[in-house]
Amino acid sequence: MSTLKEILSRPGARPEVVRDCEQIVNEEVSSKGLTGIPIKAAYAVVKAIKPGFIPEVIDGLLDDFADRLDPLYQAAKALLGITDQRAQRAKNHIVKTAYEKLRPMAKKHTEAAIPRVAKMIAKHDAVTPPS
Repeated sequence: MSTLKEILSRPGARPEVVRDCEQIVNEEVSSKGLTGIPIKAAYAVVKAIKPGFIPEVIDGLLDDFADRLDPLYQAAKALLGITDQRAQRAKNHIVKTAYEKLRPMAKKHTEAAIPRVAKMIAKHDAVTPPS
């Protein structure tokens, strides 16, 4: 099983990953409302003063981010492993066939759901009394 750092380090992948990350940062900054005006202003100043700074920073942080995110990436794959095992043991042929047909899309859908899962966990963590 490849680590996230190995995947991101494949030949030619890193520049694309940096561009994709920069796009995410741009989208996040631009999505801020009125309370985000200081963030938007600072971001615009940084980009104007030193073009290319944002991708440089992303590139410099990418390996550390990949190391920290890898357990989450592996966990998403592990979650799919649980449903894979259940599907293999399924006695209902229709359910098993349907799962096998849909499984190639499962990774993408699981990854897309992670932010919602994180929000749900954060919600419950906020109401959990400290130990």
